Amino acid sequence: MPTIRPATAAPASTRPVAMILVAVSSVQIGAALAKHLFPLLGPSGTVAVRLVTAAGVLLAIARPRVRGVRRRHLVLVCGFGVVLAVMNLSFYASLQRIPLGVSVTVEFAGPLAVAVLGSRRPRDLLWAALAGSGVVVLTGGGTALTDGSLDPLGVGFALSAAACWAGYIVLSQRVGAVLPSLQGLALAITVAAVLAMPVGVATAGRALLRPDLLAMGAAVGLLSSAVPWGLEFVALRSLSQATFGVLMSIEPALAALAGFVLLHEKLSAPQLVGMTLICLASAGAAVQGSPASAEPVA
Repeated sequence: MPTIRPATAAPASTRPVAMILVAVSSVQIGAALAKHLFPLLGPSGTVAVRLVTAAGVLLAIARPRVRGVRRRHLVLVCGFGVVLAVMNLSFYASLQRIPLGVSVTVEFAGPLAVAVLGSRRPRDLLWAALAGSGVVVLTGGGTALTDGSLDPLGVGFALSAAACWAGYIVLSQRVGAVLPSLQGLALAITVAAVLAMPVGVATAGRALLRPDLLAMGAAVGLLSSAVPWGLEFVALRSLSQATFGVLMSIEPALAALAGFVLLHEKLSAPQLVGMTLICLASAGAAVQGSPASAEPVA
């Protein structure tokens, strides 16, 4: 017999979807806020404050225990932390040079590559071709990198973040298999924070001692890490892999919207078309690369 719910309560199936949408929006709002800190802290200083905040939150929640963990597992966690540090530093360096929507779209090449390469079905190559055509349109066939429309170095940093995102997906699965709950992620984020701090101090200097800037950096850490991770952690208990992939595929569009509203960044028509093609490719790969059942993501 079905449970009767109050009329004001949202259906159970819509709650996890809403959580993912809020999580994705939170990440992009955090990225837009981080860009306001660049003139004072620089990308590296902003990353350092963000990772320290995220590490503090996760350590308090997960309370990981290092004693008893095998050495090879600790090496795996440290490698995971290196990937996280490089991914965040690369992504924020790209934000300094290219619009938020373009940076996120290029970064999406990482998880899309993992999805396509991990599939054995030839039709999935069509999604890769669609994404490739989106990149071509996004960059104007490469002319946007030479005529000043897009900073080549910014695109290069975004591609570096994409490669690290692919590594993040692979390593997070391996770390999650050897360390329970969020313990592996908490330790890896701590490693990333330790690695990013010297770079951040070297670029931001005494600005890191300003309480107002530290507060804004902490807000970036909460919006970009703690809040979305917490929402995703709860939502993924009842979402299928296909649904999660489709929801995540709209992230470039939300990034473009956040860039337009919060940063007044305008994108050209070809850039918007290219982003749309890549979003469609990501959604298609997520749907056809996942079981049709509603089995939740592990």
